[in-house]
Amino acid sequence: MSHYEQLHLYEPVTTDEILRAVFDQALQVSLKKGPKPNVEARFYPYAGLSSTIRLRQGRVFARVSDILRGSPREVLFALACILVAKLYRQRTSKAHERIYRAHTLDPLIREASEASRRRRGYKITTSSRGKHYDLALLFSELNQRYFKGALECPVLSWSPRPTKRVLGHHDHVHSAIIISRSLDNPAIPQFVVEYVLYHEMLHVHHPPRVVSGRTVYHDRAFREEERRFERFDEALKWIEKLAVRRGKPRRRRSCSG
Repeated sequence: MSHYEQLHLYEPVTTDEILRAVFDQALQVSLKKGPKPNVEARFYPYAGLSSTIRLRQGRVFARVSDILRGSPREVLFALACILVAKLYRQRTSKAHERIYRAHTLDPLIREASEASRRRRGYKITTSSRGKHYDLALLFSELNQRYFKGALECPVLSWSPRPTKRVLGHHDHVHSAIIISRSLDNPAIPQFVVEYVLYHEMLHVHHPPRVVSGRTVYHDRAFREEERRFERFDEALKWIEKLAVRRGKPRRRRSCSG
């Protein structure tokens, strides 16, 4: 590769016109045979780092988060190749995934993404008080029992609808804990609901961090504190039982990061 080509890789992509050229190049590289479709690509004000690609009437339409405007051409070329590979059901390049992921883990990009999600996005919430369990009351009791009352209370909500795959979720950007409405059921023991809520409270206490290029949600300190839950083993058995009832493979964890 020439010195000029190396410099060209790091030129910032600032306009939709340059972005279109990047996607056109990705198509040329990815589609070895046959005619190449025309491309329409532009930066779009998504809430976060979302990017999309579609094929309609023989044309490729790509939208890239405007948070990435000004990123090096190498990064956006890697992203374009990843999206094109997914569009045409090809295997994505590990090198491209590594280049793009490393860029998204840059502190400035992460901060911009979180600020965008707070400004443009929203969290669908209902109420902390369910038909059978009150999350606010359970949070207060768990906070005193395991955190000496020091944990700041986020938004607490039951999910709008019962969810089967994820029983709990902590969104650090919107400072919210969402618990699946499927647990707001008299057939579910209170300690099971408490365990799922406690797991998400630990995410408040142990925020995600980047280690060696990857985001770590459950480090050793998290796992050690998780086992402090009074009926930890029994709660896991209940969650595994719920997973089997739903026809899912047995899994140790049903709570999301």
